[in-house]
Amino acid sequence: MPDRFSAHADSPEAPATAPFSVVPSDTQELPTVPKGIYVGTGGDLTLRGVRGTADVTYRNLPDASYIAVRAQYVRATGTTATDLIAEA
Repeated sequence: MPDRFSAHADSPEAPATAPFSVVPSDTQELPTVPKGIYVGTGGDLTLRGVRGTADVTYRNLPDASYIAVRAQYVRATGTTATDLIAEA
């Protein structure tokens, strides 16, 4: 299938081209740094940004929300939100 946008540079504002499911882990990094994370079922999301020195928790996220954050880790401890999709 032709991709009319293949010659365009990728950017944080561009649509995701390789989204993937996120399985929170206290030790494993995400396989690639995403542009953001979609939260299917709301709750808390604990993560560390790609240049972060400490974890942060986004609290009380609603269903079907989106966080524009370049995360290196999404932690199991402290994360209650589910159905997470990284936008890469």
